[in-house]
Amino acid sequence: MKSFDLSKKLYKKALSVIPGGVNSPVRAFKAVGGNPIFIEKAKGSKIYDADGNSFIDYVLSWGPMILGHAHPAVVRALKKAVEKGTSFGAPTALEVELAELVLKAYPSMDKVRMVNSGTEATMSAIRVARGFTKRDRIIKFEGCYHGHADGLLVKAGSGATTFGIPDSPGVPKSYAKNTITLPFNDINAVKRTIEKEWRSIACVIIEPVVGNIGCVLPRPGFLETLRKLTERNGIVLIFDEVMTGFRVSFGGAQSYYGIKPDMTCLGKVIGGGLPVGAYGGKKEIMSMVAPEGPVYQAGTLSGNPLAMTAGITTLKELSKAGVYRKIGKRSSMLEKGLVDAARRAGQSTRFYRAGSMFCTYFTDREVYDYNTAKMSDTGKFSKFFSGMLQRGINLAPSQFEAGFMSLAHSDKDIEKTIKAAYETLKKI
Repeated sequence: MKSFDLSKKLYKKALSVIPGGVNSPVRAFKAVGGNPIFIEKAKGSKIYDADGNSFIDYVLSWGPMILGHAHPAVVRALKKAVEKGTSFGAPTALEVELAELVLKAYPSMDKVRMVNSGTEATMSAIRVARGFTKRDRIIKFEGCYHGHADGLLVKAGSGATTFGIPDSPGVPKSYAKNTITLPFNDINAVKRTIEKEWRSIACVIIEPVVGNIGCVLPRPGFLETLRKLTERNGIVLIFDEVMTGFRVSFGGAQSYYGIKPDMTCLGKVIGGGLPVGAYGGKKEIMSMVAPEGPVYQAGTLSGNPLAMTAGITTLKELSKAGVYRKIGKRSSMLEKGLVDAARRAGQSTRFYRAGSMFCTYFTDREVYDYNTAKMSDTGKFSKFFSGMLQRGINLAPSQFEAGFMSLAHSDKDIEKTIKAAYETLKKI
């Protein structure tokens, strides 16, 4: 049995100075029980906690570490960059270089603005879409998380359209009233809403693959029809690819599914593990952004030289021949192994994967939206999570979070993971 004594002590101390002892809620292990592990260092496919335990890591800082932790090229580049200064509050050539790399990978964007987080990217994109269309309402989908901006923290409805119900205390109803929430993969609900409300709808924002209720894939035709409906009615289509960007493919979900949105939000991978976000789109839309246009958005640390350096280095590594083929092969190997382990152990599970992001649900039903995801057996997942942690495998501490593969994961890592999964599943 692994010991987590020092992590427990650190958590107890953290509780006295940080709300809930953590700086982001899911880290607290509330969904799986027990206390969070405190990480001391990471390298390649492994993380190491304060007690000296090592784990094969499939959280990867919630997605950014696609090259693996502390990749040598990224570390070297950051060491050089930090000696020149950590922040200038002024333009740098690095910002231009990263912007050019992003635009080359995402041809739907003519221009891109760097920010500091995915939340900043989505809230800014929506503001620009409203300024461009001169409309106020937005459509989002149940289970899609677009950051913690007030207007986006709206409770998912059951089936029918839900108008403006705040999902968090502190969010005024007046903020949320302009948010329409619809079921993911229900194109008929989208059609009905747009037919009735199109004159007031500025944008539709969507995770093309929903990564915040696990890994929910779009049904065939859903994204294609959504694109046609928004285009026909002058509604800005925003793809939130903070998670799927450079994950589902080098060009994200929009490249994989062949959809060209009006705007795109990025984050995670483009910062190489440092805080970053970005939003971009068509030239005529992005011309609304200050100082070129009237829609205001600013940030002291936007385009931070360290984040730009890590992002540039990461994207250059990802653009090398064979990289995505290698990650895809390892992801497929893990998928086949986990599906087979569940079958051999007699457990009903559903495994979904998009590129190098994935999720195992403890259910015998198809998972295609928020409600079907919530039908999963979270009790079984908690036992699975704990058993895997004891066997040296770090998964996201929630049934409703995606897992991630990196370039650093080896065949041996995956074989160990599959063995641990079978042993754990047999005991549930």
